[in-house]
Amino acid sequence: MNAKSQNLPKPWIDPDDAPELTNDFFEQGEWKIGEQPVSQRKGAAELKKAISRGRPKAESTKQALTVRYDADVVEAFKATGKGWQTRMNAVLRAYVEAHKAH
Repeated sequence: MNAKSQNLPKPWIDPDDAPELTNDFFEQGEWKIGEQPVSQRKGAAELKKAISRGRPKAESTKQALTVRYDADVVEAFKATGKGWQTRMNAVLRAYVEAHKAH
């Protein structure tokens, strides 16, 4: 019988024997996004963005207000379907742009 047979079971390695993953270990690594190498700063920023919770922050935020409009105006916008508030905002923005002091 051959002692170097391929059929012999491989020795079991205890996973608790794995080395501790220190900061030095990670500093020696290479940051990549897909296959593209990136700087540690950019990689860390993308990682933070990827694991952040909630909706991504908008470039321009909106302000929540309590406003009263005539019922017929609101109904006219609602009749245009889903997204009526966005369209209402666009109309107000167009007015502001048209009436800016030059």
